[in-house]
Amino acid sequence: MDGVRQGGGTPASGPGSGSGSASGSFPSLFPPGLHGIYGECRRLYPDQPNPLQVTAILKYWLGGPDPLDYVSMYRNLGNPALNVPEHWHYVSFGLSDLYGDNRVHEFTGTDGPSGFGFELTFRLKRETGESAPPTWPAELMQGLARYVFQSENTFCSGDHVSWHNPLDNSESRIQHMLLTEDPQMQPVQTPFGVVTFLQIVGVCTEELHAAQQWNGQGILELLRTVPVAGGPWLITDMRRGETIFEIDPHLQQERVDKGIETDGSNLSGVSAKCAWDDLSRPPEDDEDSRSICIGTQPRRLSGKDTEQIRETLRRGLEINSKPVLPPINAQRQNGLNHDRAPSRKDSLESESSAAIIPHELIRTRQLESVHLKFNQESGALIPLCLRGRLLHGRHFTYKSITGDTAITFVSTGVEGAFATEEHPYAAHGPWLQILLTEEFVERMLEDLEDLNSPEEFKLPKEYSWPEKKLKVSILPDAVFDNPLH
Repeated sequence: MDGVRQGGGTPASGPGSGSGSASGSFPSLFPPGLHGIYGECRRLYPDQPNPLQVTAILKYWLGGPDPLDYVSMYRNLGNPALNVPEHWHYVSFGLSDLYGDNRVHEFTGTDGPSGFGFELTFRLKRETGESAPPTWPAELMQGLARYVFQSENTFCSGDHVSWHNPLDNSESRIQHMLLTEDPQMQPVQTPFGVVTFLQIVGVCTEELHAAQQWNGQGILELLRTVPVAGGPWLITDMRRGETIFEIDPHLQQERVDKGIETDGSNLSGVSAKCAWDDLSRPPEDDEDSRSICIGTQPRRLSGKDTEQIRETLRRGLEINSKPVLPPINAQRQNGLNHDRAPSRKDSLESESSAAIIPHELIRTRQLESVHLKFNQESGALIPLCLRGRLLHGRHFTYKSITGDTAITFVSTGVEGAFATEEHPYAAHGPWLQILLTEEFVERMLEDLEDLNSPEEFKLPKEYSWPEKKLKVSILPDAVFDNPLH
């Protein structure tokens, strides 16, 4: 449960009494990590030393449910010269290391990221007559923080978040989010590492889909050019009733469609409800079945083997434009990989933090025939995978959210794949690779055209290419939520 209070009584506002407070008689009251972020807020808002804050009543490190200790809320007057309206500016405290004593984040030094390396911000248009900031954005930020803490997957500028619900629980069309660098807040060097500030930007469903099909940065740039849709500071207006494509129909054809054709999609993987079956084996042969499996007796791999396989799956899910899959014996690299920071928890990590890997994972199998299964939301991304990724010589991975299963589609231009033109279906334990030629991709796009019209879709739906020995089924969510269904 969160409480709203004036900031003067919290550690976050303590430095407001003077710079000497943090280094005087009571340094423990003002943790250095928190002090560093607060200092950046004071730089922007020198006239608001004691902002309203939403405070976690029971801190996360004391067993509470909310990872963010505080969310500060500032009144920003905007910039009339840039057509930036007055708005509320929210800043989180807790995704970075505030304390440096390992109570929440492991201290790893001053040169790298502090904690997860970022804090969240959000800019909400101020309504006429509104004297105090709404508090629902703080709960939204807590929800995103819970995801980061539970999955240990970090966010980066250009990422998108499929929320499928109005951000303020109203009837608004703003139901999803993109992430970008905050336009005013600068990275902060703290004694526990560097903190950057990622701003949440509310978007409509059509804008989310465009970001998936092209890339998040491209859509963010379009939003900046439309004042009512965000403007240069990307301010969210929950009352916005039109998408940028309804406001300016030329944006879809002249910018997005052209961008997809020229650049392809930057989305190289998603967490999804998916599974696969090896149809070339008898149904009763459970030992190597890699759909949703019940009752198998796996063994533990060595730590080195486990780490190598986790690294490969993790890197296969990262956003990148290079048409190369990492080799199965890829070693962990320090620092950044391509355009994204590595997650602190890898794809095959089990809830007990000791991954159990099926015994067949250490060898690659060539399959004669496969059956792919997706829920409707995941299946709707198959055309994006084919048109935006494979036709541009790239790969696309579905990673199951209900198990260790992963499905990677690769084109003939992808290096490092264990699927080949001679053996287009290959499995490395729960990881299936499907190699598709350009000719077959074009045919599949024609056959899967109705996936673009979900309102006319009835489940279950099956697509089959017998001569290719490939079958794709779009199934209800219940099939994946209940493996025994």
